[in-house]
Amino acid sequence: MTHKFFRPIIFPGVAIFTATFTLIAFGMPARAADSAPPTRFWTELADPAHVVKAQSMPDFVDLAAKLSPAVVNISTDEPGESAEGGDPSSEESPHGPLMPPHSHPFEEFGGSPHSTKALGSGFIITKDGYILTNQHVVENPGRVTVTTQDGHNYAAKIVGHDEKSDIALLKIDAKHDLAVAPLGNSDDLKVGEWVMAIGNPFGFDHSVTAGIVSAKGRFIPGSYEDFIQTDASINPGNSGGPLIDLRGDVVGVNCAIYTHTGASMGIGFAVPIELVKEELPQLKSSGKVVRGWLGVYIQKVTPELAESLGLADSRGALVAKVLDGGPAKVAGVKRGDVIVAFDNQPVSDSRELPLLIGRTDLGHKGILKVIRDKQPIDLPVTITQSREPEIVAAEKPEKPDLGAVSPFGLHVKDLSPNLAKELGLDAPGGVVISSVQPGSRADEAGLRARDVILEVNRAAIKNVGSYQDALKTSAKGKIVLLLVRRGDATIYVTVKPEA
Repeated sequence: MTHKFFRPIIFPGVAIFTATFTLIAFGMPARAADSAPPTRFWTELADPAHVVKAQSMPDFVDLAAKLSPAVVNISTDEPGESAEGGDPSSEESPHGPLMPPHSHPFEEFGGSPHSTKALGSGFIITKDGYILTNQHVVENPGRVTVTTQDGHNYAAKIVGHDEKSDIALLKIDAKHDLAVAPLGNSDDLKVGEWVMAIGNPFGFDHSVTAGIVSAKGRFIPGSYEDFIQTDASINPGNSGGPLIDLRGDVVGVNCAIYTHTGASMGIGFAVPIELVKEELPQLKSSGKVVRGWLGVYIQKVTPELAESLGLADSRGALVAKVLDGGPAKVAGVKRGDVIVAFDNQPVSDSRELPLLIGRTDLGHKGILKVIRDKQPIDLPVTITQSREPEIVAAEKPEKPDLGAVSPFGLHVKDLSPNLAKELGLDAPGGVVISSVQPGSRADEAGLRARDVILEVNRAAIKNVGSYQDALKTSAKGKIVLLLVRRGDATIYVTVKPEA
């Protein structure tokens, strides 16, 4: 039986091999009777100044007893057939909660028309009944029921939720003070530190698992936050439960695993509690989270892009498009700029920039450091509220037809005024890709039919003639940098030279 409200990151056909290494400490030769007593556990290495202390396994008994009363089970009755009408043993079909089916590595179990019961986890953060869980645990419910460890059931109200961070805030009304899970500081977590998870895996309530922090700052495609990675066992039903450090503080909200079987494989992810604490005031007061916004489309700086742009390395976020009316446009950001810092905080990876900006107060006046034409520039910018929901791109399918043949396995043709209007272009400049030869360099680069090539090696393209002239002047054997319009976005694409 599979349960909804759990997000495995499923990559079919991917085998994960885990190697276990055992550290063997070789004891030193026996010493005289006045040497350290045998109860002193240490190993002296070749360097006498280097002493490694042996540590015993932590005792999770007290932690489990202290925190379990604050962990709750969450069930939802969804619109549809009655709970009695469904078959709890039936197999439920997976669908993606954040994107259309099969378009995103996040997957969750359940969601069939006949699925009326779903199980997840949560934890109480205030004595009067505020509860944290994952947003996908309470997505589109008809009724939410919270069950505490003592078996009492409470009807829960959804106070607020945020899809980007996958966090929801619930409220129950009890006649007495409730046990509380204290919130810690995820920024203080260190890789290798012991952590414990409590949740409702496969319906087995208040199951306790333990492991270590495997990594911090993990980015998952389509997500907003940088996750805590842990090898504590997390399975369907653990979603929304707490990740707890040895001090007994919650440092994360468990939400996903990496798997190709649907069960735990030792790679789990949790939303850092510091991010959650930042969102709590807005969730409680307005039921949603409002974030800062730059008004740009960005992309990762690959080594090939860095070479094409003359950059020393592949740090930063490449601006593929600047939206009209956004803070970046007002600040003077241009397409092709590489944002390498915001308010002196370096942007090593493009995925760090949305998190930096999103966590910035509205109205904040900051400084963007960009690289333009190999030169650093500081641009003052004022962060405003996101208008992302207002930006919707729609493309109508068109049957591709062949045009002029060009290198890299592309067929291109002049962009007609009608097609330019259909694609939302202000002017019919550029060439449109009519087809891409499978297995070609263009195919490897991700180019596809109906992409519009606007620039070749930073030179504007007006028609097929200027496109072919630009390719002829490209240095032989060098990577070609294309600026491509796709839907409502523009992206830079590097195409390797022909073999």
